[in-house]
Amino acid sequence: MADSEANVAPSAASRAHPLRHIVEVLAGFYGRPRPPVVRDPFEQILWENLAYLASDERRAAAWKRFKKDVGTKPADVLAAGTTALLEIGRAGIVPANSANKLIESATIAVEEFGGTLKPILELPLKEAKKALRKFPSIGEPGAEKILLLAGSHPVLGLDSNGLRPLLRLGFGKEDKNYTKSYRSVQEALAPGLPLDVAFLTEAHQLLRRHGQELCKTNHPKCEACPLKKECAYFTRIAHQSAP
Repeated sequence: MADSEANVAPSAASRAHPLRHIVEVLAGFYGRPRPPVVRDPFEQILWENLAYLASDERRAAAWKRFKKDVGTKPADVLAAGTTALLEIGRAGIVPANSANKLIESATIAVEEFGGTLKPILELPLKEAKKALRKFPSIGEPGAEKILLLAGSHPVLGLDSNGLRPLLRLGFGKEDKNYTKSYRSVQEALAPGLPLDVAFLTEAHQLLRRHGQELCKTNHPKCEACPLKKECAYFTRIAHQSAP
């Protein structure tokens, strides 16, 4: 697949990359993650728009129902009708918006891509991201995550839960603009980053879980964190609270 370096032996620099250490520590703490639930690029777009702001558990339950009652092809979504999509979208908030985005996604897939997004995976990274950003709710970080989880491009795609721990560990600089924060972390980790889809997928999953469970936006559970001894954020708050 495009840009894949899965068969290239890692360099000494990539083996020693700080992200490898972070992933190993988190894997030791949480266990190795299971393969992603959804990998197909169009199915990932459906997954993102299916149940807005739902928990992972509610989204997974809605996805199971969606696959059974509607189907995951663009033609399936267009044939389902708004009522059926609204009902499934109640797993999240504002189900009407979810239903509209599902229909819009299916329409774009049919009208602009002939009903399949698989050819996008063969495009160079820049062009592939541009194509995916045509879909609702998919910005540049979302496009990179889709390409990573689809197995086509070894790019460090992160969501907000995965980005937060890296910022707190001292990689990049937090900015009010999410995209600037995202890019600063990627730039900080870019030198020697292992261009390996399997490794980066695992990094994405473990960092996301860490951000959800311990490294939360509010009231992070720093004392339980396996990375606290090397965390710039923890060092700062520990110093502030010292007598």
